[in-house]
Amino acid sequence: MIRFRSGLLAAVVGCLTVLPAQADPAIVYSVGGKFDGSFNESAYTGVSRYASETGQTVSEFELERDAQSLQALRNFASRGHAPVVAIGFNQANALGQVAQDFPETDFAIVDMVVDQPNVRSYVFKEHEGSYIGGLLAAMASKSGTIGFVGGMDIPIIQRFLCGYKQGALAANPQTKVLSNMTGDTPAAFADPVRGAELARGQINQGADVIIQAAGGTGIGVLQAAADANILGVGTDSNQNGLHPGKVLTSIRKRVDNAVYDSFSAAKDGKFVPGIQVLGLKEGGMDWVLDDNNEVLITEDMKTAAEAAVQAISNGEIEVHDVVTGGPCPF
Repeated sequence: MIRFRSGLLAAVVGCLTVLPAQADPAIVYSVGGKFDGSFNESAYTGVSRYASETGQTVSEFELERDAQSLQALRNFASRGHAPVVAIGFNQANALGQVAQDFPETDFAIVDMVVDQPNVRSYVFKEHEGSYIGGLLAAMASKSGTIGFVGGMDIPIIQRFLCGYKQGALAANPQTKVLSNMTGDTPAAFADPVRGAELARGQINQGADVIIQAAGGTGIGVLQAAADANILGVGTDSNQNGLHPGKVLTSIRKRVDNAVYDSFSAAKDGKFVPGIQVLGLKEGGMDWVLDDNNEVLITEDMKTAAEAAVQAISNGEIEVHDVVTGGPCPF
């Protein structure tokens, strides 16, 4: 695979006139690196699957700071890559500018809507997945207190928190849910030390199951939970294997499917701009049961989770969405 690192970006841009045009897809990862064990790594899983199945090269760039997004996206579009996929809401403004400048190029973005005629936007029903996380956390808790550590305090994370609360209260109306956000900038998704601090604070208040919704910061949350001999809940990628027997489950946001879908659609000549909304029914969210956590999930828990997935998918359970439905009522 072709990988551009931030230190080389200026040199690459300076050499554009001598580089051949390419039609291969390209991806710009969000801040935190593609091996963040969470959000970006899920995107990388989609890249790897596509490259392995098709033999096609995928060019990649890992942001070290948000300010690099505009130049990275423009660079790939200038070189003829298609589609060019931006990972993360923090790239929306940059993509909006670049998409206007390259109207014949197909673009996609994950976790935000960019209203341009050549952009495909993938957004997720995070609240549906987190409902299952809250349900299982409340059923597993012995103290009756569970925790939530989010990354940047933005609507997506607030949506995740509300779904988590709703699922927990559905399992046990007496459940107490503690919550903290890591910060108010994208750096909040790349601070595992702070994540561990917040998790320890919740553990001191009695939480015995803590979910992370904080990207790379969440690695610290899961580590602190394992160190304290309580349970963590992973998100975005399958994080069960990070601490086998100490991660109750992982609520996956199938960023990998979104990336794979965008690449495949372009390859097959079926790339259609617009908004793709992915929840439990659409395969955009799920929960993971594997060898690393099977001893933690009882038959009652499995049955309850599967029933909730079905009920949400067919509309019997409506999970509150703070983005469209207003403040969380729970």
